[in-house]
Amino acid sequence: MLFRTLPLALAAAGGLGACTADTSPATPTREVEVLTLRVAPQAVIASDELPGRVVAFRTAEIRPQVGGILQRRRFEQGAMVRTGQVLFEISPAPLRADADMARATVQKAAAAFARARTQAERLKPLVAADAISRQSYDDAVAARDQAAAELAEARATLRRRRIDLGFARVTAPIAGRIGAANLTEGALVTAGDATPLATIQQIDRVYVDVRQPAERYAQLRDAGGATGPVEIVLASAAAHPIKGRLLFSGIAVDPATGDALVRVEVPNSGERLLPGMFVRARLPRAPLPAALTVPQQAVTRADDGAAQLAVVDSQDRVHLRRVQLGPIVGGRYVVLSGLRAGEVVIVEGQDRVQPNTPVKQLPWRDRSAG
Repeated sequence: MLFRTLPLALAAAGGLGACTADTSPATPTREVEVLTLRVAPQAVIASDELPGRVVAFRTAEIRPQVGGILQRRRFEQGAMVRTGQVLFEISPAPLRADADMARATVQKAAAAFARARTQAERLKPLVAADAISRQSYDDAVAARDQAAAELAEARATLRRRRIDLGFARVTAPIAGRIGAANLTEGALVTAGDATPLATIQQIDRVYVDVRQPAERYAQLRDAGGATGPVEIVLASAAAHPIKGRLLFSGIAVDPATGDALVRVEVPNSGERLLPGMFVRARLPRAPLPAALTVPQQAVTRADDGAAQLAVVDSQDRVHLRRVQLGPIVGGRYVVLSGLRAGEVVIVEGQDRVQPNTPVKQLPWRDRSAG
């Protein structure tokens, strides 16, 4: 019996020894290298990037003020024109004839007035001597006054005919760039034409009209920033070389959208901004004197879409923190709540760690800043 159980005991002891020899201590968790940034408050000026439309600084539609046949166009289409430059010539012959007729009417009325005045002066001493009736003298005075009125009317008509003759030369009321001519030589024009002969637009300065939430503009105005610079972004994503300035906000709010019209004046010496062009305007908000900002790549989203940051504590362990984000300024999110000054956030590498994971921190540097 003893010899039968001895091999079993030895086998059990050998097996136990083998199990003891194969057991090794657990390996420690390796630290994951991440790039981190310690946040610090700084002054920033946020902005709202809103779509806008370019409007000419001044626009003048060239229309004839008298009727007639167009004889000549005296400008190059698309060229710059100056104030007072002759653009079109309308046939002046009929207008000149009207002026000559009015001049003759003035001469006729002047002769009639002279005769009536002489007659009244001749009868004045006679009525004083009772040589004629008072009625005869009153009729002479009335005829004189009527002749004077007709002379004044004839002179006014002559002035009007001379003005019309001057309107035969259609001039530019403003300086700017003129567009295409809508009519050619030989066309009959009238003062009531609905279609202008051409259009001049002054675009060395332009307006950009944008629509901004009314309460946002009120906040900006109360903060004293309603005259700050405005950056204009072209459709190509390039920025206009010169910033504009806010002029005013519309006095009415669109009840459907709650937006107010904001007009921005922008210098446009290179004429890169053309009327009707759609651009984007970065309207400044009220300045934030001590804002906390993080790079955009530091922000991740939870399953429910909430923004969160991976924060590293003093023991180099990771904790996920939900935050409320504000606007983007210079490629960084402004953190409105959920983060404190001096805390360390992971900018790159947060996808390789889990909560409470130990990390090895390396400083993150903004490559886009050069």
